[in-house]
Amino acid sequence: MFGKKLPEVLVVGAGPVGLFAALVLSEHGIRVRIIDKEWRRAGHSYALALHPSSLRLLKNVGLIEKVLAKCYQVQSVGLYEAQERRAELRLDALEEEFPFIAVMQQNVLEGILEEALKQHDVKVDWNHRLAHISTFEDYSHVVVEKLVKESLGYIIARTEWVVSKSQRFDVPFVVGADGHHSLVRRALEIDYNPAGDTQNFAVFEFKTDADLKKEMRLAVHDGSLNVLWPLPNRSCRWSFELLDYQASEESRTKDRFEIQVGPGEYPMLTDEYLYELLKKRAPWFTSTVESITWRHVVRFERRLASTHGIQRAWLAGDAVHLTGPAGIQSMNVGLLEASDLANSIVRILQDNESNELLKIYNDDWQTEWRFLLGLEDGIKPGEKVNPWVREHSTALLPCIPASGDDLTKLLAQVGLKRT
Repeated sequence: MFGKKLPEVLVVGAGPVGLFAALVLSEHGIRVRIIDKEWRRAGHSYALALHPSSLRLLKNVGLIEKVLAKCYQVQSVGLYEAQERRAELRLDALEEEFPFIAVMQQNVLEGILEEALKQHDVKVDWNHRLAHISTFEDYSHVVVEKLVKESLGYIIARTEWVVSKSQRFDVPFVVGADGHHSLVRRALEIDYNPAGDTQNFAVFEFKTDADLKKEMRLAVHDGSLNVLWPLPNRSCRWSFELLDYQASEESRTKDRFEIQVGPGEYPMLTDEYLYELLKKRAPWFTSTVESITWRHVVRFERRLASTHGIQRAWLAGDAVHLTGPAGIQSMNVGLLEASDLANSIVRILQDNESNELLKIYNDDWQTEWRFLLGLEDGIKPGEKVNPWVREHSTALLPCIPASGDDLTKLLAQVGLKRT
């Protein structure tokens, strides 16, 4: 991409949020460049579940059929403690065009989005990183570096990534969708403040004969949260909260190669440990564990940046917020942010509208995230809520796979409402 016409928007980060932002901009005729410091898409990534709101966005860009062909549809959420089913949420009762959650591998969605971008002659510049950004009222100045592998050493040979070329240029907008270690956020010196307790999960993915009836399940056990997601091809993913274990921050890094199926760097993740967790925390799960295809320990923090952006550099997705894994809220709300931000940029660049649109973007999504993270407002039980839901109402908020109006409707099904 070096030497080509300069972009109007530089998107940093080629995950779902960055790819979707680039696609929306490209659909409106905006010149886009998208870079990522990694060398390729992940070979294996964490469970991804697309909310109804995300499916509507994907329909708007003509990708819904491709997504639905690759997903497993989840129509309900079952809430369990020990053997007892305590409550349920029915997505199929929502008056929606897509009254379900679409479960798929994240790298599959990324592939669909990347192929769609190619139709607009936009390709991801892998091995490119943002090295510097200064932002002003009408543009940002950036330095982008191209990385290559170089052999080093004499007695002991090794390879390292080194800078082969750098480019300085001005760009009207920068969109930072580069994840929880965001270079854009750090370069702008935007605070990334803790917003709750960190959670650590042991994650197992395996084949099973379980008939999960198109349902995600949450199992509460002695203060721990445990999540069962059905996956395509007779598979499922169990995530068990570890109350006395601290995973490294790097545990959230996606694998660029297919990961080994054995315990690897987490020796406690044996088959026997999985059976023990299932017996203690989900005794109702008596189905087979046919072959474990993936196992890992993952750390999930709760954080919120002090602002969604500054002047002509703006953030979306995990670059600006993190929450627990159960409701997949950070990525899905990130897609809504990407759509909102991209459309605001289009209006500023093509219709000469005011930068006030960016302030509105910031205020709206900061407010939503302060609610989702329980920092302001929150939820309260109604008159007819059952005692178990009342007791666990605060913990349930980040576990519900929805946001906005859809979240309000699902809360109402179990007698809860926004304050």
